[in-house]
Amino acid sequence: MLGEYLHYGLLVGLAIALLFAAFTDLRRRQIDNWLNAGIALAAPLFWWASGLSLWPGVAMQLGVALAAFAVLAGLFALKMMGGGDVKLLTALALWIEPSWFLKLLIVMALAGGILTILVGAWHVMRRQRDRIAVPYGVAIAAGGLWVLGTQYIPRAGEAAGLG
Repeated sequence: MLGEYLHYGLLVGLAIALLFAAFTDLRRRQIDNWLNAGIALAAPLFWWASGLSLWPGVAMQLGVALAAFAVLAGLFALKMMGGGDVKLLTALALWIEPSWFLKLLIVMALAGGILTILVGAWHVMRRQRDRIAVPYGVAIAAGGLWVLGTQYIPRAGEAAGLG
């Protein structure tokens, strides 16, 4: 029972961290390293609370995170993505099941497209000529919160007898 509440508490903590990442990226166009490190370092505790097996469960999470980092680091090298965004998505890959991580990426891309249109329109209305800086951490957080809200938190609540 305690493990179920720990599981639920960790998910709520992740949701708060995602909201904080979105807020700081919106405000400063930066996602702090300590926040990304905290999310990544809490993942093993989440695995334990979830009862995830070392093989293939944890190995799969690590593999998806490594693959995500490799692809996203390439996008960072091409200046298509910020470093904080790469680290946040890699840390999220440690938490989210592989099939749901793909869904997170789809929701993130849709939210990112809407965000880019809104930021671009705001940029044009203010007649700015400098390069548009899209706070993509907001889209990442939206995707992560969507997955938590649709997949993880309802399951955790049912397991703890809350739903």
